[in-house]
Amino acid sequence: MALPKLKNATYELTLPSTGNTVHYRPFLVKEQKLLMMAQESEDPKELEAAFGQILVDCVEEISEPDQMPMFDVEYVFLRIRGKSVGEVVKLKLLCEDDNKTYADVELNLDDINVQMTEDHTNVIDLSNDIKLVMKYPCLGDMQGYDEMGEIKSLFHMIKRCVHEIHDGEQIHNRIDIQDNELDDFIDSMSTQNFELVGKFFETMPKLKHVIEVENPKTKVKNELTIEGLQSFFE
Repeated sequence: MALPKLKNATYELTLPSTGNTVHYRPFLVKEQKLLMMAQESEDPKELEAAFGQILVDCVEEISEPDQMPMFDVEYVFLRIRGKSVGEVVKLKLLCEDDNKTYADVELNLDDINVQMTEDHTNVIDLSNDIKLVMKYPCLGDMQGYDEMGEIKSLFHMIKRCVHEIHDGEQIHNRIDIQDNELDDFIDSMSTQNFELVGKFFETMPKLKHVIEVENPKTKVKNELTIEGLQSFFE
């Protein structure tokens, strides 16, 4: 006689990047085991692979997680985690008024959303005629990222995020641009051009939350910004 099948609740969420609705379920034991093994390995590649597999398993509409912007990946994973083990998490946050005291904070994961700077744009004007159209870093772009030095990682990410280069009416798609050509193009940028590229990454959508915390020793109130998926867990 076959064993009974357990039914799992499903929920809806809206992807920040597209506004599309997707349906997801909480972790099962197999996903929790996969995540725990990846975390135990401390191997970024295993952790990225685990994130991707969990999204495929838990979200009906996701089949290519490597193509999803990282802020979508983090947001969806946070929602799945909340429905799996509870929306309220306990954190210890460093109070910035003395930079040595930690405050205990309870945070509801349902309050965490993807935030974007008001003046953000993915179209960068390098000159009167030349524009750079960027795409957001995806889960697949993170492969091997941690193995590079800081400078090499920066240029690697810029290259991975170039979507198009506009030269007047002519459009160069990234798929048609050789790596060495793109290297030369980036190397030819002025300092001001490069600062604009940096601003794209600084202001792009991020999983972020601002919380007011009172230092238990000094009683001074600190406004702290929590950013990135790992920041919401101890």
